Amino acid sequence: MMLFIQRSHLYLSSAILCFSIVGCAGDSLESGLDPFAPMVFKEGITALPLNPPNPSTLQPFYVSRTTIFKFAVDTNSILIGADGVTRYTVAITNPSGETQLQYEGIRCDSFQWRLYGTFENGKWKENPLSAWRAISDPVPNRYQAALAQGAFCNLLTQEKVLQKVLQNLNPRNFTGSIAPPPY
Repeated sequence: MMLFIQRSHLYLSSAILCFSIVGCAGDSLESGLDPFAPMVFKEGITALPLNPPNPSTLQPFYVSRTTIFKFAVDTNSILIGADGVTRYTVAITNPSGETQLQYEGIRCDSFQWRLYGTFENGKWKENPLSAWRAISDPVPNRYQAALAQGAFCNLLTQEKVLQKVLQNLNPRNFTGSIAPPPY
């Protein structure tokens, strides 16, 4: 009987040791991965559009009372990237009617934007100084902030459903900034 108890004790001790080792194998500190460490951003490859936007797919959006420009986003150009970047073409029209087209990206997690390229002389031209920049909110031409807050982001999280982004861009639903009261 004593031998049986000793063997049982040995088997039980061995089982506890095995479960302890297996339990430590998934421990983030043992594996070197800290689940609370900030994620390192790795941007995917970005290709410029092939063509300018179709005027019928440009969706105007309100930016602020103090801007003198008009803004529209090409709804066919919106790409929701797996890397956390929403890419789009924006049309910026000045008071004299001239329009500049830009291909940009917005990161919701860091509230940043990036200019990938501009449409010049009938073709897209890559921006050689392209870098991530903070989105400025309290400026008159705050169109990146309006897009981030009103359509592309849900607080600091990227909106992953294109249909929801398009619904948010609808002038009746757009909350990128406070629209002027109706007259």
